[in-house]
Amino acid sequence: MDHSAASGQWEGASALFKTLASPVRIGIVMSLVERPHTVSEFVEAFGVSQPLVSQHLKVLRDHCLVQTRRQGREVVYSLMDDHVAHIVRDAVAHAVEHDPEHPDEHGDHDTHDDRDRHDRCGSGKERP
Repeated sequence: MDHSAASGQWEGASALFKTLASPVRIGIVMSLVERPHTVSEFVEAFGVSQPLVSQHLKVLRDHCLVQTRRQGREVVYSLMDDHVAHIVRDAVAHAVEHDPEHPDEHGDHDTHDDRDRHDRCGSGKERP
């Protein structure tokens, strides 16, 4: 693999992860996987202000992750393509599988194995 040629691609991927580095943006993307939404639907779903939702949507739009269309007086947001949906779904699944605070959510009932995974991941959180 030519690392110098791939470096530009890695920069783009890094920028994508930076763009997604917000719980609200992750929530927006996860919601848009299901169906298109309006700003007011996000406000209601997340319990945050309309200006905050609009700011997050602008960031996602500026990075070509969401697109808009007018529907009467409202703007409806949808995902630009499925790539970001796969990334976010996989990231959420990974977070759930490796959450030391909720081992039962990933079906790992053996405390010893959970501690081993916790040690490997190095989260710094101690468990009783």
